[in-house]
Amino acid sequence: MMAAGRAAELGKKVVLLEKNKKPGRKLVITGKGRCNLTNAEFDLRNLVLNYGKNGQFLFHAFHNFGPKQVIDFFNKWGLETKIERGKRVFPVSDDANDVLKIFVKYLLKGKVQIVYGAEVIDIERKKHHINKLILKEGEVVARNYIICTGGKSYPATGSSGDGYEWAKKLGHKIEDLRPALVPIRIRENWVGELQGLSLKNVEATILQDNKKQTSVFGECLFTHFGLSGPIILDVSGKVGELLKNGAVELALDLKPALDFETLDERLQKDFQKYNNKLFQNSLDDLLPQKMIPIIVKFSGIDPFKKVSYVTKEERHGLVRLLKNLKMTVAGLLDFESAIVTVGGVSLKEIDDKTMKSRIVDNLFFAGEIIDVAGPSGGFNLQICWSTGYLAGENA
Repeated sequence: MMAAGRAAELGKKVVLLEKNKKPGRKLVITGKGRCNLTNAEFDLRNLVLNYGKNGQFLFHAFHNFGPKQVIDFFNKWGLETKIERGKRVFPVSDDANDVLKIFVKYLLKGKVQIVYGAEVIDIERKKHHINKLILKEGEVVARNYIICTGGKSYPATGSSGDGYEWAKKLGHKIEDLRPALVPIRIRENWVGELQGLSLKNVEATILQDNKKQTSVFGECLFTHFGLSGPIILDVSGKVGELLKNGAVELALDLKPALDFETLDERLQKDFQKYNNKLFQNSLDDLLPQKMIPIIVKFSGIDPFKKVSYVTKEERHGLVRLLKNLKMTVAGLLDFESAIVTVGGVSLKEIDDKTMKSRIVDNLFFAGEIIDVAGPSGGFNLQICWSTGYLAGENA
């Protein structure tokens, strides 16, 4: 929609082929229906760091149409926005449908012709040039073509990975596709006992061969199959990468704000306070109720022992457990549960200044189909707006 709207704004005749019967099906479910439309990180050098090793590719797109311009665009078209924790930008209404309405207005103003239920079944090409698109019903001939079909995540919304097949057929290399921003399956059964428990201000560390690979701080959620929540989604891409090389462990620090000594002192105070209580009843001030039986079990301390009899060694073991609750990663959920797709059309084959293919002379790419993805927090929609705007402008 951004690519079509921008090309039309510059006076071109534009046809938008939409496989679904209505536009923006994926857009309206983003941010749990609130649409976290960008991240207000206005320093572009800091912004690209959020996209890992491929982030530099986006620098020109962000320079041309970055978070500030995106917020201005929506404001200009009548959408009020607000900035929340972590610089996340939302519509004031907290309704993703209001973001979609802006695009519908944008496309109408540019007289973009939208063809719904349009399925591309073939792309006719001569040498380095696309001649036409063959649809299930009819065909489309154009001067330039932009593929912005999204990835493979949430295929129920229509993004079933068609664009990758077309790009491949046109001679482009597709980097390995993996689900990202996706919950993690855990091997240990005890995790399921904590289903529904949300932990705030914890730190998750990812390990391979006992070496720390990455760590994130924030909120996580226990599910029947493992872990979800913001910090888990953010490390899932890295976990997917590491799983190709072998086993991966995840360790939770339940009290990252306290170092070993401080947490030990805190425990001693709690134990003094509950001096005559059994160990299993002494952790109410420290942990959520649902978590206590698990920690008691793993501590190896007799649950019926009075806390006044808990030894220093046992207490230190408990501190270590609270700072390093380990579990084994069984894998990631699949594309149906993923927010984004990692991988896609190789960046070496796209001009970062224009989004034009380096292989087909009248082809452009925009959005998730490109091999670049960011963490949660509005970063992935920013890729869509920036690359869409640039592709529309140059096509």
